[in-house]
Order: sequence, then C-alpha cells, then structure tokens
Amino acid sequence: MQSTNTELKQPPWLENAEGKTRRVGVELEMSGLNFDALAEQVADFFDLDITSSGRYERLLQGDPAGDWVVELDYDLLKRLGREERGNGALKDEINRSAEEVLAWAAKALVPVEIVGPPLPLDRLGDVEGLIVHLRKAGAKGTSDSAVNAFGMQLNPELPSHDPSAITAFLKAFLCLYDWLFVRADIDLSRRVTSYVDPFPTDYVKKLLVADYWPDLATLIDDYLADNPTRNRALDMLPLFMFLDQKRVRARTDDVLIKARPTFHYRLPDCKIDNSDWGLYMAWNDWVEVERLAADEERLQACCEAYLKFLNSPINRLFSKWATTVQKEWLDQ
Repeated sequence: MQSTNTELKQPPWLENAEGKTRRVGVELEMSGLNFDALAEQVADFFDLDITSSGRYERLLQGDPAGDWVVELDYDLLKRLGREERGNGALKDEINRSAEEVLAWAAKALVPVEIVGPPLPLDRLGDVEGLIVHLRKAGAKGTSDSAVNAFGMQLNPELPSHDPSAITAFLKAFLCLYDWLFVRADIDLSRRVTSYVDPFPTDYVKKLLVADYWPDLATLIDDYLADNPTRNRALDMLPLFMFLDQKRVRARTDDVLIKARPTFHYRLPDCKIDNSDWGLYMAWNDWVEVERLAADEERLQACCEAYLKFLNSPINRLFSKWATTVQKEWLDQ
C-alpha cells in the first residue's frame, strides 16, 4: 500500500547536465471531459491562451516554462486533422468518412492527453494542483472503465550525460522494477497491452554484472539489441535519440520517438478520478530509483543480490524480489 504522505520528495540531483535547475515533463491521459473542455480547464488553471494547431490538438501558451498541449492521443486522427484534403469530391468524401468513423471510435477508446512543458522541480506541485482541479471538473482515469488503458508519464531531465551515470540509472531501475510494479498497482487494461513491457531477463542480467560500465556506443547498441521499441516501462529511446540519433535510426524507424535529454518513465496508471491518487505516488517512487543510482556502494550490492535472485530458480519460486526490495534496499 502506498504511503499517505503526499509530500513530493527531492531527488539527489537538483541540476541538469548543463548545471541548470532540473526539469520534469509530465503527460496525463484521461477521459470524462471532451477535447475542448479539457483544454479550457487547463488554460483556466494556468491562465493560458488557447490556440489550435490542428483539429485534434490545442496549444496552450503563456507559461514561462513553455507551451502545454492538449491532444487526442491517436496519431492517425491528428494526421487527418492537420492534412489538407486532395482535389476531387470523392477523395474528400472518403477522407471525411474515415475521419468521422475514427473520431466516433475515439470517444470510447482513445484518451485525451495533456502534455506539459519541462517544468522546474519546484513546480511539480502545480501538476498536483492541476490533477485536483481536473478531478473536480469530471476527469476520469484508468479504473473508470475496463477499456481505459490510461497512463501518466514522467520525463525527468538527466543530471549528467556521462555513460556511467546513465548506466547507474538503468541498473537502479532494473533492480527496483518489481517493487515499482507492485507499488503502481497497474490496471488490467494496461497490463494486457504492450505499452509498459518489462525488460527481457537476459538484458537485465547483462546490465547487473559488476563490471558492466560500457561506453555510450556500447550502452546504446546493447539496449537496442534487446529493446528496439518504445514499449518499455522505462523507455530510453528518446534519450538515446538525443545523444546519438544516427545509431538509434540504424535500428528503428519509429517516427514517434522524439529526441530529448530525459528518461521516459511510462509505468504509472493515470487514476485521476481517485481522490487518493496523485503525482506524488509515481514521483516519490521514481526518486527511490535516483537515490539508489546515486549510492554507488548500495547500488552494487543490490545488483549482486538481484542477479543472485534471478539465477536461483528456488528463490524465484518461493520468494518475491519486490518484498526483498521493500525490506532491504530502499533508502529508509
């Protein structure tokens, strides 16, 4: 069970790789409010101006951190909304009919998504306030329907682009993943999708060995060999695209990969209609990943213990690593 403490924890690193205040992007998927109503609610909360950047996107401007975006989270619908229709009545009618069918289906199946700008750490409380505001306005989350596979995604800036620092984060995340998964209490609607697949066990074992501290090229190549997909609970492709676009593009042509100097933490549900849920739950658990990554001695010992667990069929059968993490490896 999650702690009742709603305070947002401080991570061990407060500055990014450029020596400036670290920032975090937050993305929220939900239903319950129609597209324009949600944009108006967000704009009212932050006192922003709404402009249209497409039929299924709204740009909210005026925040000093950057633009907020409210969009229908369905790539084809957004593309149809942006594109100019070709010449000819028949082609125009076909495009319109396809779009109307997709839009109809989207009302039941496709969430509306809020994409925030990179916010300084001291503004994460603003997101917590926005969640409360939208809950009161009628926003609904994952648990509202059996088909709602809605998530909340965090995009924390890296404190360093050094490959050893990135590797430490990956090792820490892999060590804590089972615990994070239990804590997140992922809804069945998202468990049966591939959005937040765990890392392959062979890849986990490769990273946990004591002498695995590769250079950047090897780190990226090893990742892509086993994870050439965005569908991981911690998606590293945006970061690796930022650091070495050519290397990533040699393995995947997924146009939805956006280069940025951040981790892309995709695991948490969005349970915005639950009054006991908030950003603090996922964020504070993420901070435990950072604290483990920052503690070299504890990280090495945890990696050794987890690798021993993975290599022992008896331990895997009769014990739970998430329980061991809770008792022995958190920064308590």
